[in-house]
Amino acid sequence: MRKLLFFLLMSGFLMAQKAPENLGSAVNSEFSELNPVISPDGRTLYFGRKNHPANRYGVKGSETISGSQDIWFSEKVGDTWSTARRLSEVLNRDQYNTILSISPDGQTILLKGAYVNGAYETRGFSISNKTTAGWTVPVKVDIPGYEQMSKGKNEYGYLTMDGKAILLAFARKKNSEDDDLYISFFEEGRWTRPLELGEEINTKYSETTPFLSADGKTLYFSSDRPGGQGSQDIYLTRRLDDTWQHWRKPQNLGSPINTDEYDAYYSIAAKGDYAYFMSGKGSLGKKDIFRLSVESPPGSEAAGGSVNESPQGSGAAPGSVNESGGNTTGGKIGNAPADAAMADSRFGSSSTRSVTSQESDPVVLLSGTVLNQQTGKVPEDASVTYEDLSNGKVLGQAKPDPTTGKYKLVLPYGKNYGITAKAKGLIPTSTNLDLTTMRGRYLELDDRDLSMVPLVKGNTATINNLFFDLGKATLKPESEPELKRILQVMKENMALVIEISGHTDNTGSDEINNKLSLERANAVKENLLKGGIDQARIRTKGYGKSKPKADNATEEGRQINRRVEIEIL
Repeated sequence: MRKLLFFLLMSGFLMAQKAPENLGSAVNSEFSELNPVISPDGRTLYFGRKNHPANRYGVKGSETISGSQDIWFSEKVGDTWSTARRLSEVLNRDQYNTILSISPDGQTILLKGAYVNGAYETRGFSISNKTTAGWTVPVKVDIPGYEQMSKGKNEYGYLTMDGKAILLAFARKKNSEDDDLYISFFEEGRWTRPLELGEEINTKYSETTPFLSADGKTLYFSSDRPGGQGSQDIYLTRRLDDTWQHWRKPQNLGSPINTDEYDAYYSIAAKGDYAYFMSGKGSLGKKDIFRLSVESPPGSEAAGGSVNESPQGSGAAPGSVNESGGNTTGGKIGNAPADAAMADSRFGSSSTRSVTSQESDPVVLLSGTVLNQQTGKVPEDASVTYEDLSNGKVLGQAKPDPTTGKYKLVLPYGKNYGITAKAKGLIPTSTNLDLTTMRGRYLELDDRDLSMVPLVKGNTATINNLFFDLGKATLKPESEPELKRILQVMKENMALVIEISGHTDNTGSDEINNKLSLERANAVKENLLKGGIDQARIRTKGYGKSKPKADNATEEGRQINRRVEIEIL
């Protein structure tokens, strides 16, 4: 009975949703717009445009292959999409060019086709990164065994939002169209051999066009397995563990989401507010890009709760000491049209297409700026990593925009994150964001800036992600990643001599504060000595409350003043 009531509620909800929205003439044209890829922040839309006169190979194509497809993009300004522009020749370097995914920071693009020294080599995938000079020449993603395993007509890939895996769709049988889904992991600087996603996902039919939502668990893909409504339908499943072998039974999203036509290539922003897809029904020309409102069904809203942020955001202010308890080949680039370009997704005039986000967990979109504190410029080759402070495991990495320094991270709820900026010649700086105690709604946290100072005599930096018991000098386990970073800096710079200083707020007596601040500085020193650093390179000092950085009249100010710093001597 309860299942029947839920079904009836869901059915009524879905049918009440809005019809798909054509993105209009700024994005769409009399030509075909195909394979949309929305950036995780929902502000930039990338897509293929077929046979447009402005494409590198124009309307007619080459002597051997007709037509062309280039990558275009449009930016959202307020509620309006800008007039679409064609990406540079660096990315549109062949006759048929396809973008498959883009990282949350907008700095890394996954492309179809394997490029070596700027030239198309074979089927596969390539990555291009954004620099101050523009996009780099695509570089082949070297996936062991891929060229021997992928023998079918089609191929597809999706770079996960943490940048640590690529979902793949291909067939192992020559000229087959029955693709299966695989995953390759980026481990210790290399990609691993493709691993099948398991029997719950892969069948003797086709599974392709994977899209992993921002929570890193919810997977959308298309399949022509029995029980569908058309030649290909969209299915939804959810990963149950970290083996990538165990999944919930895939569910057909049903009518009106799927139709009697080809349904595939959905792209959903991290916020989960809209799904983007292509269709020839109701288009301005041949095929257009549409978006569809993605809404949560009744009763599915996430529980509220405050987000714990430290420094620059967990109950602790910037720089504070954290104290517990308080203080396809048929579509290969350069040779033939992409199969995505040939897909025809349509919706009937008597129904609406819709999709719900009830299976996908909400996330936090964290952004800020990475700068050299002294010059105000973006450090060269800077990176931002984020880790699980409970075990020190690095979960992902982002690259700040080389011009603006802006970085963006997509962080699922449920972990206490340490976020660290690094660059050569600079002292790493960290902050943390504790998302362990609640399941919140989608949230955007801006201005989480990370400023670094050069490794130069006289410079001082606060060591943010150190955690102590309240009123004690005992370092908590969550401090381990930060301690390892300090140790690494000392080992990479053998001539470096530092002073570690402890600081408190004005609560308590001078005697207690001076003692506590020194003991905390010594606790950090002892950790470095255990790591093999010569004690002659480390001095410690407890300043108590004598060097406040903020007004002790407020709790925020007191949090800022409770800190540990290092000074280059």
